[in-house]
Amino acid sequence: MAYSEYLADRVRPRLKGKGLVEEKKMMGGLTFMVNGKMCLGIMFDKKTEEDKLMVRVGKLNYEELLHKPGSTPMDFTGKPLRGFLFIGPDGFDHEDDLDFWVVKALEFNKLLNA
Repeated sequence: MAYSEYLADRVRPRLKGKGLVEEKKMMGGLTFMVNGKMCLGIMFDKKTEEDKLMVRVGKLNYEELLHKPGSTPMDFTGKPLRGFLFIGPDGFDHEDDLDFWVVKALEFNKLLNA
């Protein structure tokens, strides 16, 4: 399986009513676009055999958010992409933690659409 349908089912209701939400399969995972902008994604990391949440948070709070549990730089190519974070299961297993990351992604998404 390329991504967790269970995790996707946990993210979907949190995005409901937050704008035009589209789902796109990308890079072996599922990306949630909000108002035409990449907001969140989910994937399965074959190396760690864990689900990951990809969160677009922008550069402003990037360093601070990098220190949250489960948070690591998003790195596909050997060079981290600033403004995007991977969140491991210990950072989104609890409902409050998943809420936190969805809110952060939506806050940045609003700035893109301003």
